[in-house]
Amino acid sequence: MKLHIVLVEPEIPANTGNISRTCSVIGAALHLVHPLGFDISEKQVRRAGLDYWDELELYEHPSFDAVQAAYPDGKFYYCTTKGSNTYCEADFSCDKEIFLVFGKETKGLPEGLLKENLDTCIRIPMKENKRSLNLSNSVAIIAYEVLRQTGFENLAKEGRLV
Repeated sequence: MKLHIVLVEPEIPANTGNISRTCSVIGAALHLVHPLGFDISEKQVRRAGLDYWDELELYEHPSFDAVQAAYPDGKFYYCTTKGSNTYCEADFSCDKEIFLVFGKETKGLPEGLLKENLDTCIRIPMKENKRSLNLSNSVAIIAYEVLRQTGFENLAKEGRLV
């Protein structure tokens, strides 16, 4: 199983930098869908990603349609506060490449896209009157659930004291 994180029109450079670090650490590919709210070379993006940029599998796409066209056999999950299923209810154990799709920080994913994919819209539970979690936190929470369900494949499961 290969994990992909897709950010549709991200707006905040530090979030994307933090997400890039998470992707590098877990071996996930990061897909950025234009337009971006920043330049990928901005200092804030690079600083948040620390020294992991060289190991990051990074792709840029002109549109979300281009992502779907490039990966027609991928299994896409749409991460949204508007979903009716929690991320824990999703079954990520499949042989397909898994794509976790996140929208821009201020608006999320387009409602038309969500309506077309209701069965694969997933959410993180939170208090009813709260808008959302930080994007980089949301990516980490759901990505690690995918990894947990798939046995943390290719990740070190033990640490060691020096």
